[in-house]
Amino acid sequence: MTVNLPQLRAFLAVVDAGGFSAAAAELGMSQSAVSHAVASLERGLTGPLLVRSSPVRTTALGEQVLPHARIAVSAARSVERIAAEAAGALTGTVRLAATPTVCQGLVPGLLRHWREDQPRITVRLFEGDSSEVSTWLEDGTADAAVLIDPPPGPGIQLATDSYQALLPRDHPLAGEPRVDIRDLEDDPFLISPNGCEVRVRTIHRLAGLRFAPTHRVRDLATLISMVQAGIGVTVLSEVSRSLIPPDLVLLPLEPRTSRRLVLTGPRDRPWHPAVRTLAESAVGHLAGAAPGGHPAPSTRSARAKVS
Repeated sequence: MTVNLPQLRAFLAVVDAGGFSAAAAELGMSQSAVSHAVASLERGLTGPLLVRSSPVRTTALGEQVLPHARIAVSAARSVERIAAEAAGALTGTVRLAATPTVCQGLVPGLLRHWREDQPRITVRLFEGDSSEVSTWLEDGTADAAVLIDPPPGPGIQLATDSYQALLPRDHPLAGEPRVDIRDLEDDPFLISPNGCEVRVRTIHRLAGLRFAPTHRVRDLATLISMVQAGIGVTVLSEVSRSLIPPDLVLLPLEPRTSRRLVLTGPRDRPWHPAVRTLAESAVGHLAGAAPGGHPAPSTRSARAKVS
């Protein structure tokens, strides 16, 4: 039995992309070539790894093989990175993972900057919730991630992201310079049950309020649309500001609380040398840029601790 890296890469791409066609696009290969590579791997392992459904699912054997395939491909990439670093070639592809609000509000400006500042480095974006982002960074699916309030360690704090009240422009408090959450107690409250919920609960606790959301909405666009429709109010982070339509307002909130957005690599293995380059490049860019890429004080404190 012979197992090779192209087969493992094809298998992982199909699992991560959810299908053969999407995996082919990710790998820059034909769909038939991806199918052939996975089929060859299955023949070598004498069993099916995937259920050919939509989306594709792993079999019991596939589930057993998956973590080992990730380790093998990650190890091969590490060898390639060491060689690239020794040659001083800052090239390659970096897989960056982040949560939806960070992807939509902060990352576009960074991608634009990196494309101009580091044109030989390709950044591929993976969007997921907080737990998915951490898992992808840990298991090698991602080379880097923007983590929310991570424990101390190497990385760059991209922003201190404060929490804001999102209100319709015709709301009685929309013209105030800031809003106390106690003044919103009678408004139906909407929440997106993701990593932010813990901090929104904290805001309610600090204000002495019971946390009792009227609606739970997973999708950020749906949440914003519901506020537009007058169904209720919510709390979002400052990084979401570029996504807010003109008929809504995002106002500073009392009690004040914030989160740290940190660009970092894996904790338990060497960083891709291109990740360090991107991190250092981000420091200068964010010295005078806001989450949406416009000048603002919220990110002037961006600081590096890359090691």
